[in-house]
Amino acid sequence: MAAPTPQGEASSSDPKSKKDYSTAILERKKSPNRLVVDEATNDDNSVVALHPDTMEKLQLFRGDTVLLKGKKRKDTICIVLADDTCEEPKIRMNKTVRKNLRVRLGDVVSVHQCPDVKYGKRVHTLPIDDTVEGITGNLFDAFLKPYFLEAYRPLRKGDLFLVRGGMRSVEFKVIETDPAEYCIVAPDTEIFCDGEPVKREDEERLDDVGYDDVGGVRKQMAQIRELVELPLRHPQLFKSIGVKPPKGILLFGPPGSGKTLIARAVANETGAFFFLINGPEIMSKLAGESESNLRKAFEEAEKNAPSIIFIDEIDSIAPKREKTNGEVERRIVSQLLTLMDGLKSRAHVIVMGATNRPNSIDPALRRFGRFDREIDIGVPDEVGRLEVLRIHTKNMKLAEDVELEHISRDTHGYVGADLAALCTEAALQCIREKMDIIDLEDETIDAEILNSMAVTNDHFKTALTTSNPSALRETVVEVPNVSWEDIGGLENVKRELQETVQYPVEHPEKFEKFGMSPSKGVLFYGPPGCGKTLLAKAIANECQANFISIKGPELLTMWFGESEANVREIFDKARGSAPCVLFFDELDSIATQRKQQWGCWRCC
Repeated sequence: MAAPTPQGEASSSDPKSKKDYSTAILERKKSPNRLVVDEATNDDNSVVALHPDTMEKLQLFRGDTVLLKGKKRKDTICIVLADDTCEEPKIRMNKTVRKNLRVRLGDVVSVHQCPDVKYGKRVHTLPIDDTVEGITGNLFDAFLKPYFLEAYRPLRKGDLFLVRGGMRSVEFKVIETDPAEYCIVAPDTEIFCDGEPVKREDEERLDDVGYDDVGGVRKQMAQIRELVELPLRHPQLFKSIGVKPPKGILLFGPPGSGKTLIARAVANETGAFFFLINGPEIMSKLAGESESNLRKAFEEAEKNAPSIIFIDEIDSIAPKREKTNGEVERRIVSQLLTLMDGLKSRAHVIVMGATNRPNSIDPALRRFGRFDREIDIGVPDEVGRLEVLRIHTKNMKLAEDVELEHISRDTHGYVGADLAALCTEAALQCIREKMDIIDLEDETIDAEILNSMAVTNDHFKTALTTSNPSALRETVVEVPNVSWEDIGGLENVKRELQETVQYPVEHPEKFEKFGMSPSKGVLFYGPPGCGKTLLAKAIANECQANFISIKGPELLTMWFGESEANVREIFDKARGSAPCVLFFDELDSIATQRKQQWGCWRCC
């Protein structure tokens, strides 16, 4: 007779060990109403989403009220909606619902029918003190009234719910409901908001970053969760299969793409101890002090396991040893290598590094057993930019004419930080228009004034004219305002340009269908003043692409190798802000015939 498998572990021959651990729990429980928590696609506090087949098994219909039971004997009620994109054994809920249930992504909750919920007669709510700082006036009219007019929303005594409006998000706590415990707020329900704001009881704050707050990196987040969350939350998986869990992950990408934000989100969602090391902080003028600081950080992380050590700007403390002159830097690199090798495989400590210069890190770190995986957090595409814009505008009061899809289409090369700056600039533009009714001398602003403000599409258009992608801050980048109508004649040239440059940008799927590779470049030649530069600007405008103009002699310097580096850098920046048109003016000054150059050098 085979020995029983210990509780919480799967035998290596058991097929369950090859599946997701949470799914294995569900199969063992054999209970259809126990579901794995997944990330919500919307931002509504009062709804959860299930797959239609799961709803059918649980005998639920769209719009039904369900009772959800989480950890620490916590429960709440929500409205259930059907979602075809949700996997069958999963339930989608947003950050506020997860906080009320004390669960994190990947945990298991139970779902129960709740048919006896009654319409509320009276509901008493109070705001959380740290979310209403600086707001005065009638909170009910500005926040609660619009929130409860939208839909019939269920409430449970003791729960928190988040209301967005007036460019602020205010968190409220349900103090009392009549009937008791839980009810549904109907149009005739009396809602009271009298009394002093309540203090937040637990250590979790509203501004804690979660997976909901990271956008445009879906593929990368799936990889990171697989490499970080599984070893920290379910170490039995790796133990039962007989492999060592990953020790380190290196995140690289342009500044502002969300590397630090991802690390904080992973730490908050896994509940792991988060130890942040900013590269220059551990450096010391005393001999041996820098290495000691690094050792203390790793010791602290091992004591508080499961934990994540996040080293920001890792290139500043672990540069290539053959290219550094300082002895301290070499010793720190050696110390980091030995510390990462010395991490016990079962210590439940993950090291995450972030840099925007991966090629300047010592190659000894970039191997399996130290940084196991390198993940590129690149510039988001159009869909990613739309996700990021929705995250940054969820607290903003947007007018009905705002079209985030168009804004995401016009922001080529923008990373998350650039889009956050764009939203801030649009909000500032809205505030500037209201400066005549806002008194700067007053310490507080009435909620009615805040409620009357809304960011419109024109504010975003104005903000677009004043912002550029951060990758191209040093380069003059513009989308020119020259169109085909500004160029007389040259009809054949225009048509050829449209076919060569514009079609590959606007219709890439057609080229893929016919197996064609688009042209890489076009050379304009002709006498001065015939419209070569004007044509280049017009084609950049028609493609709605970034336009970088380079005067040939600008790239040339007297230092050996620097001219070539300038050319490489310009092409790297253009790739980062694609689609982009690179226009080299006076190309003959930098691309002369090589035979002539060789002959001149030999004569000299």
